[in-house]
Amino acid sequence: MNIPDPTSALIDLDRIPDGGFAEVEAVLDGGPESLVLYRAGNRVHAWLNVCPHAGRRLDWAPGQFLKTKDGLLVCAAHGATFEPGSGECVAGPCRGESLRAVAVRVADGTVSLA
Repeated sequence: MNIPDPTSALIDLDRIPDGGFAEVEAVLDGGPESLVLYRAGNRVHAWLNVCPHAGRRLDWAPGQFLKTKDGLLVCAAHGATFEPGSGECVAGPCRGESLRAVAVRVADGTVSLA
């Protein structure tokens, strides 16, 4: 698995469905990390792919995320439910906590670490 340099592109914006999620690997603080990306039009929100409840990955398989019919992100391990715009847990065992945000930017159709 190739992990991008922090100054390089993470993913092309068009590879993330609008209103959907994607998983990418990035180097943060000198180590590899899995990130969850959420696309809202031309904006992208990013968080560590770690549920604050038990420290497990949010995806049920690499890059495969559960979401409610309303588009909320659901942790596959214990059902914690997160608001995709803010990363706040709105239901489940970690209600009121938030995912750890990672700053990203979108330029020329590419998502990169900010």
